[in-house]
Amino acid sequence: MTLFHAIYNLLWGDLITIPLPGGSSLGLSLLVILLIPAGIYFTIRTRFLPFRLFPEMLRITVEKKHTTQKDSISGLQALIISTATRVGMGNLVGVVAAISVGGAGAVFWMWVTALLGSSTAFIEGTLAQLYKEKDPLYGGYRGGPAYYIHHLFIRKGSARKHSMIAVLFALSGLLCWCGISQVIGNSVSSAFENAFQIPPLYSTIVLVAVAAVIVLRKNATVKVLDRVVPVMAGLYFLITIFIILKNIGQVPAVFRQIFEEAFGIRQAVAGGFGAVLMNGAKRGLFSNEAGSGSAPCAAAAADISHPAKEGLLQAFGVFIDTIVICSCSAMIMLLTPAELTQGLAGMDLLQTAMQYQIGDFGVFFIAVILWLFSFSTFIGILFYARPNVAYLFGDNWLSQTLYKVLALVMLFIGGLAAYTFVWDLGDIGIGLMTIFNMIALIPLSGQALSSLKDYESKSSRGH
Repeated sequence: MTLFHAIYNLLWGDLITIPLPGGSSLGLSLLVILLIPAGIYFTIRTRFLPFRLFPEMLRITVEKKHTTQKDSISGLQALIISTATRVGMGNLVGVVAAISVGGAGAVFWMWVTALLGSSTAFIEGTLAQLYKEKDPLYGGYRGGPAYYIHHLFIRKGSARKHSMIAVLFALSGLLCWCGISQVIGNSVSSAFENAFQIPPLYSTIVLVAVAAVIVLRKNATVKVLDRVVPVMAGLYFLITIFIILKNIGQVPAVFRQIFEEAFGIRQAVAGGFGAVLMNGAKRGLFSNEAGSGSAPCAAAAADISHPAKEGLLQAFGVFIDTIVICSCSAMIMLLTPAELTQGLAGMDLLQTAMQYQIGDFGVFFIAVILWLFSFSTFIGILFYARPNVAYLFGDNWLSQTLYKVLALVMLFIGGLAAYTFVWDLGDIGIGLMTIFNMIALIPLSGQALSSLKDYESKSSRGH
């Protein structure tokens, strides 16, 4: 326990504290120190890609499917898989927590972090494409950070089968996804108990049974996510638009509050500007996962005509996650009177806000949406696990199936158990993944930038 807490604090705790005027301070964690400067660097090197190439991202999203290998997935399907895992509990409860601690201003810094993260997501998504391999088990392609890290440290023709950094990345990923499985199980069972008074045992058994039917079949994952993700994201977006239109008169005041509090006009007096900035930044980083190396595990599987195209799709995925879905949660909360939500936290706070906005249906709606968000995240992380299990244990169905069974067991335990330190494995795992991924991302980024230059050159010539 002491070791786990020490690692957690090293990754997510304040490594450096910068004093600010007014008695405030700015605490910087190791991951913030790594990811924010990297995001700024990649944004400059890509010549502000999130803004400059946003129309191109939209065009590629609706582009006709291009596949050359049997059982391969398209670029859009890879985007749907990565969106399934990005859009999870963090978009609901996590955003609410960030605003509860950091105020409305945290939303602005969440947006800024997402825009910077889009450039990072482009680099890692493109590299995943450049170093992908054919998948002899599932068909199509596989890859991700473990594979491009391997190529960075192991020379071609070497007898060594594994790179230590790549092994550590793959192990951190498998550790992270086991921890997340428990959190998913508990989130779903708690939401259904609150909304429908269904005992956790029953809702957990149904969740695990449905998940098992999908993940233990060879290629059911992509088909299910193709249907679930657009529906769940669309429903949440539409209900938010309804709430915004219902409270249209308050919207200008909400945006004014976000921008005023973002720069500490109110918080600076109370000495809380650091909390505003860091809660927004940390929530943005944790939610969109840019730089963590998880989404490239899906990006590598895409059968697409140019590596940079998948990079652009993954950059667009960060926009969907943070600018669209996280902002939905923020607007629902900020359009609800503060006195109604005072003293509440997490799912209770969000369900109370929804009940105020659209009545008892809001409580049920959030429970069902959380189920869909969490369920799709679980299926998505097991897709991420495939190439990492293969890298560690070779191409065999036994190791693939054993990991899926382990994740299902964790999902079941999480549905019945209260908080345990095992949940922190998710945070520790994603933190370690980020460090190992960034070790390779910066040295290899030149290849992704060259790919972008090549893509833009061909696009300008109409190729």
